[in-house]
Amino acid sequence: MRLGSVHDAGEPGPGWNGYAASATAVAACAAIGGWAVDPDSRWYRSLRKPPWQPPPWAFGAVWTPLYGAIAWAAGRALNRAEGPERRGLAVALGVNLALNAAWSRLFFARRSPRAGLACTLLLDASNVRLMRRVHRIDTAAGRALIPYVAWCAFATALNADIARRNR
Repeated sequence: MRLGSVHDAGEPGPGWNGYAASATAVAACAAIGGWAVDPDSRWYRSLRKPPWQPPPWAFGAVWTPLYGAIAWAAGRALNRAEGPERRGLAVALGVNLALNAAWSRLFFARRSPRAGLACTLLLDASNVRLMRRVHRIDTAAGRALIPYVAWCAFATALNADIARRNR
């Protein structure tokens, strides 16, 4: 059995190539975004935050499986999509991951909760678009993105509250 050409029964697509591409893109997003995050910085600690904000450790605990779900769902959908549908999905995933990584850079590196809020609102719209596109290709993969969409919506509410408290 050759990994490069293995398909599920009746499943079109390039075998493991979709998974490899999505995992690489998600890992790059996580690394680029993660480099900017510093919850121990004096600036971040000085921000007024709502009492319902999770502890700093919770973010890594949540993002790790979310990134895994994104990579799996996108890889599965990429393997099942063909032609223009596959290219459109790849572009939607790239835009989504760029916005995901940009949020960390805007909020933490630029120290701008307002810029972070603008970015996360765009990310929320991109999340819904990505989830719908993936769901049209593969229902299970689309459902796997629901926690990502929900967490980002929660993060948007948190970001909005922080921006409001720190005008």
